[in-house]
Amino acid sequence: MRIQDKVIVISGGASGLGLATARYLIEERGARVAILDLNDEAGERALAEFGAAKAVYLRCDVSQAESVAQALDAVLERFGAIHVCINCAAILGPSKVLGRDGRATPLERFAQMTAVNLNGVFNVMSQCAERMAKNEPEAGEERGVVINIASGAAFEGQIGQCAYAASKAGVIGLNMPAARELGALGIRVNAIAPGLFLTPMAAQMDEKIIAGLKEQIEAPKRLGDMREFAHCCAFIIENAYLNAETIRLDAASRLRAR
Repeated sequence: MRIQDKVIVISGGASGLGLATARYLIEERGARVAILDLNDEAGERALAEFGAAKAVYLRCDVSQAESVAQALDAVLERFGAIHVCINCAAILGPSKVLGRDGRATPLERFAQMTAVNLNGVFNVMSQCAERMAKNEPEAGEERGVVINIASGAAFEGQIGQCAYAASKAGVIGLNMPAARELGALGIRVNAIAPGLFLTPMAAQMDEKIIAGLKEQIEAPKRLGDMREFAHCCAFIIENAYLNAETIRLDAASRLRAR
């Protein structure tokens, strides 16, 4: 799918990898982007940076069906179509099986993580797909592209990442059945499992912590550049033969147990 002038929905697009991807797709590929997020201040900053002709910010809770429906309807009203969905919205948080007191971790903590990181991905993906299915197919075959963001933790979850790792593994599990179902409609579904990236949050960490993280990375021995993530999203969009795949974008790093 050509990116120029396409309408791309990015959940969690007001910061971090989502914002970097929005910036890359707008400034270097000529896309129009709808940023879905709960951070109004960051969303308004992004809109001021990109301009109303190329971007729209919509407050949206991905874990709530009605919130997503309202946001996507607003995207259609603003831009007339949705061609690409990139699901970056996610939350972090510790979750062991047992706490320090030996008691089971409250189910609510686990459910909160999956509500956003897994249910939220399905929510946005499915509602975008409903609207993509009405697009005229490009080159006679493609109506839409979905990119769901997993994590290296889906493969090698660290101690304390039970909920996060499980939610991200679930994202990968969506790939094949969703791609098989939506392929008949001309919609591809893929995932990216990013490793350690130099996000604004990571950049604020102590240099010793960053140095320790680099030791877990094989080559190149550095944290990933957010533009490299954005470029990977562009590659998935443009390569029409890539479907139901998870790309590990992690410089061959594998997370240790702790």
